[in-house]
Amino acid sequence: MGRDLCASGKMEGLRSSWSQMEKAFNEAVSKSFVGRYFKLEARKSCFTRELRAATATFLTMAYIITVNATIIGVSGGTCTTKDCSSMDCKVKSDIEYQSCLAKTKNDLVVATAVSGLVGSVAMGLFANLPLGLAPGMGPNAYFAFNLVGFHGTGPLSYQTALAVICVEGIVFLLVSALGLRGKLAKLIPHSVRLGCAAGIGLFIAFTGLQAGLGVGLIGPDAANLVTITACKVVDPETGACVGGKLQSPKFWLGLVGFIITSYGLMKNVKGSMIYGILFVTLVSWFRHTEVTYFPNTPLGDANYNYFKQVIGFHNIESTAGVLSFSGFNKREVWVALATLLYVDVLAITGTMYTMAEIGGYVDEKGQFEGEYVAYLVDAGSTIVGSALGVSTTATFVESSAGMREGGRTGLTAFFIGFFFFLSLFFTPLLASVPPWAIGPSLVMVGVMMMKVVKDIDWTNTKDAVPAFATMLLMPLTYSIANGIIGGVGLYIALSLYDYAASIVNWLRKMRRMVAKEQNQVSATAGVDSAVEMI
Repeated sequence: MGRDLCASGKMEGLRSSWSQMEKAFNEAVSKSFVGRYFKLEARKSCFTRELRAATATFLTMAYIITVNATIIGVSGGTCTTKDCSSMDCKVKSDIEYQSCLAKTKNDLVVATAVSGLVGSVAMGLFANLPLGLAPGMGPNAYFAFNLVGFHGTGPLSYQTALAVICVEGIVFLLVSALGLRGKLAKLIPHSVRLGCAAGIGLFIAFTGLQAGLGVGLIGPDAANLVTITACKVVDPETGACVGGKLQSPKFWLGLVGFIITSYGLMKNVKGSMIYGILFVTLVSWFRHTEVTYFPNTPLGDANYNYFKQVIGFHNIESTAGVLSFSGFNKREVWVALATLLYVDVLAITGTMYTMAEIGGYVDEKGQFEGEYVAYLVDAGSTIVGSALGVSTTATFVESSAGMREGGRTGLTAFFIGFFFFLSLFFTPLLASVPPWAIGPSLVMVGVMMMKVVKDIDWTNTKDAVPAFATMLLMPLTYSIANGIIGGVGLYIALSLYDYAASIVNWLRKMRRMVAKEQNQVSATAGVDSAVEMI
């Protein structure tokens, strides 16, 4: 009993000493140049609290490093038939082409981390806001599946699509510099904006359920287009299920990862997305199993040899500086540019404003400190990302995790960038995350993005129909642009009656005014005639 009291007393003494040391350190930093620059005292924060906040935010958004690389890697990057031993290698499995894809994924892992590093540090240093930046979900799916297509089968080449991202970033920068960002966002109907967010969530979840990028629960069907698969045996050419539905060990392993993530989010555990990915990945790293990411094939052996390095800095070899403006004479380029600009104006502006509200920065006028610079940083980071080979860089909603931990200044964003910097030295591990580990996280992203549906006025047909069409068309047509065009088009069509009624009312009003003027003129003329007669 006495020993327990002594031990307890020692622990309390150590805690007290540590608290005093931490307090003294925080006070010293707050009074230093760093503290004054980031306004630690003015925003009632301290160094260690900002560090904890950055850790929480990075843990919740670190999944983007591997997820983004996997999604954009589906496009094939700069890999072409020149990297193949056969002309149909983009569809069929080809060792040389798969090797090129693996190198491209390594490049994209580094490019994603560097984009997060540059964007987050710039947000911290220049805007002094605790917001983490990285290539965003949604634009990356549109880039990979709609613009470049699976292994480069889309309307634009990887190089041209990157040029579109770059131009969109420049336009975005000009719009932000001129202060037009908020005004452009208001031009889009509110219901379509909400439907767009939910539709992108459904689109991302749909990709996470497919094979190649996810758990493989959904596959092609000759009669019904899509059906439940998760098959143990799949046709390598068509992807159709040959036998053993719902018997794929990789699907069931991915499902366990999804449940782990779900439980973590239920209990508000920070980094829940990472824990689900981590569990599935660790199990998949064991060789000679049915769920291994390193099968006994030449490509599997090569990936395993790279994985064994554990720590290693990878230079970007194929994705940086490959922008090409030669394909800008295509109609698809301008549709893509308009779509990306629209998605960014809505999503990024809305996200940043929401984060500012959570942090308590918004004043009575609806503005917040550092708003103008934050928009410029956001747009500038997109230009940097396109030069590295990735899609639009955006502010992450996961920044709210750090704010809940007390992050109030740009020091949080600076530390987030530092964590992205550290991740650059673990490329062999990050590049070895299997698709069935990433698929569950994509489905969970879809779940999170669906929450805006509650804000749609479903009792108003004029709002409900365009919002529903936007949500429905995105996954079913496999195109974010189609969903936006369909939603906006329907909203305009349903608004024609109101427009026609307002025009008719205006014409009637003008007719009454003209008639009144004519009556006044006639009356005046009558009086003048009477005076002359007198």
